[in-house]
Amino acid sequence: MNTTTPTVNAGICSILLNPSAAEIIGKSCCYCLILVVSIVGNLFIPIVVYKTQTLRKPINFFIVNMAVSDFLYTVLILPSELITLHVGFWLVDGPLGQALCKLIHFLADCSSVVSVQSLVLIGMDRYVAVVFPLRSPLISSKASPFFIVATWIVAMAVLSPYLFAYKLVEFPGQWLECEWQWKEAFGEFSSDANYNLATFVVIFYIPIVLLTILYSKLLIKLKTQVHPGEPSVNAEEQRSRRNRNVLKMTIAIVVTFVLCWVPWTIFILLYYFAWDSTMPCDKLLYFDITGFMALAYTAINPCICFLFSSKYRQGLKVHLTPKYFFR
Repeated sequence: MNTTTPTVNAGICSILLNPSAAEIIGKSCCYCLILVVSIVGNLFIPIVVYKTQTLRKPINFFIVNMAVSDFLYTVLILPSELITLHVGFWLVDGPLGQALCKLIHFLADCSSVVSVQSLVLIGMDRYVAVVFPLRSPLISSKASPFFIVATWIVAMAVLSPYLFAYKLVEFPGQWLECEWQWKEAFGEFSSDANYNLATFVVIFYIPIVLLTILYSKLLIKLKTQVHPGEPSVNAEEQRSRRNRNVLKMTIAIVVTFVLCWVPWTIFILLYYFAWDSTMPCDKLLYFDITGFMALAYTAINPCICFLFSSKYRQGLKVHLTPKYFFR
């Protein structure tokens, strides 16, 4: 699931590969908007959860994990995209440049894998809370840090080939590019296409199917839920209302993730398996759009949390006040 620019026919695609000044300014403004919203939103989510006692629950810890991963993806990828847009080549050479080339793509894509795993943990937490309300939580607050650390370990293990495949390449005239050099790292008979396919299936598509099943069952359960005896009707209704509100937020996050990320993964697979690792010129614009959608997710996600959760909004309002924010 590498984020490098695909190989294209430079002669045919020269117009698209050399955008006008207006297009560069437009892209820069969009990137800067995503950068600002993502940084601010994903920084405030951990602050609100940390300072609001009632939000210190496993589901919110996993949302914080997503916010941290989205923040990391933003600060690693967007500055690189802006530099490429305006300069056109890699700026740092030597051992430091080589290390940055590897680490930026490795850590950025690790963060996207962490986001998916966090969505799965959130879905499992909600499923147990709604379907088995009298049982203790599937993941306790004390166990949450273990699962959060595990998401990063799994992501780093799955994407460890990045540390070998990404290399800083020097072209004539000391032109540097950070490029995906899979066959050079692993041999001519190895296949980065199969690696990307396996990664997408395990990290994206299977979790999405699992989340679809979980949330479908949850929605059915809430619609068919029968309240117990009369004395506890009000308490049961309040609990159901809270569950519905949380479900709306988590479902919105999942749907947004699918809409923003799946088109990009499909394009990558088409690039390898349908277009023989060369992006057709007439598809390059759509590739840019799907890449932009994936970037935009990091800014949309925190907005969903504050839009759907009154507790997040209330916490944000309270802790934006300087005397609370710095206490």
